[in-house]
Amino acid sequence: MLAINANRIEWEANFVDQQTCSGCLICDMTPDDKKMRPVRYWIEDDVDDKEVVQAIGELDGDSSRARWHHDSILQIMLGAKENRMRNIPEDLALIYFLEVGVAEMKVVVERTGGLVVLAESFGHSVFKDSFKRIFKDGEQSLGLSFNGTLEINCSKDIKVQGIIGPCTSLEKKGPSVADTVIGEGNTTAWKMCGLDKSTCLTVFFDISPSERSNPPGTSNPELYLQFLTNYQNPEGQSRLRVATITRMWVDSAANSESSYFLPRTLELVQGFDQETAAVVMARLTSLKMEMKEGFDATRWLDQSLIRLCSRFGDYRKDDPSSFTLNPCFSLFPQFIFNLRRSQFVQVFNNSPDETAYFRMLLNRENILNSAVMIQPSLISYSFNSLPAPALLDVASIAADRILLLDSYFSVVIFHGMTVAQWRNMGYQNQAEHQAFAQLLQAPHDDAQMIIRDRFPVPRLVVCDQHGSQARFLLAKLNPSATYNSDHDVASGSDVIFTDDVSLQVFFEHLQRLAVQS
Repeated sequence: MLAINANRIEWEANFVDQQTCSGCLICDMTPDDKKMRPVRYWIEDDVDDKEVVQAIGELDGDSSRARWHHDSILQIMLGAKENRMRNIPEDLALIYFLEVGVAEMKVVVERTGGLVVLAESFGHSVFKDSFKRIFKDGEQSLGLSFNGTLEINCSKDIKVQGIIGPCTSLEKKGPSVADTVIGEGNTTAWKMCGLDKSTCLTVFFDISPSERSNPPGTSNPELYLQFLTNYQNPEGQSRLRVATITRMWVDSAANSESSYFLPRTLELVQGFDQETAAVVMARLTSLKMEMKEGFDATRWLDQSLIRLCSRFGDYRKDDPSSFTLNPCFSLFPQFIFNLRRSQFVQVFNNSPDETAYFRMLLNRENILNSAVMIQPSLISYSFNSLPAPALLDVASIAADRILLLDSYFSVVIFHGMTVAQWRNMGYQNQAEHQAFAQLLQAPHDDAQMIIRDRFPVPRLVVCDQHGSQARFLLAKLNPSATYNSDHDVASGSDVIFTDDVSLQVFFEHLQRLAVQS
């Protein structure tokens, strides 16, 4: 069942029988009409200052520019509760000129497990192709499921703090509920009105305070976590999946200098998943920025990374040159560096709606897609070699090279200066230059493969070196060469006009701070 409301959000769904509901969708397609004036502008219509809210930070505190923001969220939360009781995921297809209120509606989408698409117009490929994907079957299907629940059982030494992701608490109390709450907490069971094959939740655990007087594992050297997921698949059949994980306790008192010689600690280090850890840090940082007014996300990320490197690094005290990281941790600082520069932390250039949209997708997508949001992938195409991964660095730009950037929300095909000139002269249309035609076509084919398998469909940007849209690529690259760099830039390469530090400088500072006494 699909209910479409093209102008406003309709919370009441009396046509749905709460007891017999087998899963349905409510899709709100909200255009930015009313003379293209933003919804948040109309909320403030009696305020003298009628400028549009430009950044999410302006919605903090008692700002008169968005004084009804929190009241709107409370009202929408009531609608989310109604839809949760009826097992209805709330899907949003939002078309914006300025602002349509995604930041306020974020809560209903996440708590009902709905989908969201934000595009510039109903005619834009991002909306049209994404909307078609909802109804695809076979391999292109999103695998939409309904009426999901998640229940967690764990050892007595472990407490559940909460979940970040598209779910809502069922308020099931028990001895495994932690005192500290993160996200949807104070429960060991959650409702997921809607979920799909890429839905991914982040669960936070804590060691029981009552057990901290005695080291965990004193009575039992093993711990266990059990996840029970119940849902209704697209065919209407009920499914129950149970996953049980056991691990050995590791003595946290082991110091960093000897930790690699302890078998259990070595097993813990080798099991560290750097991509997953980066995604968890990104989701937790986004939550803290939403919940804590004036939260300094960059400082918190830096301090967390320094603590990890001090704990698991191999070094001599006060000797930065001696610092090395185990290969299991070696990429994690790079993920944090890119997270600090991402749209999840640097929200100044994005509207509140765009920031909310980015965070909603970050909180629900699988690890692979979420990691791409944090640290985009870059592929290089040239005459001299086969397509190959390239460093996410401005040094990867060359005049005779094509780059394909995948940042999840956009896919960028970037032509070097020489390649762009050859293309403009039409060499690809000449029979003797078929190799050049194939070189031009290869990134387009790979881009279509990325776009075909993704929801929402990303924006495709085709640009040339020194062109106006080259900013989509340059904004994601490590600024190893800037306008004030001391070293010479290779011929055909490029520079980035920024004062941000490069990855190399970032790592040098990290080494110095991690080895301090």
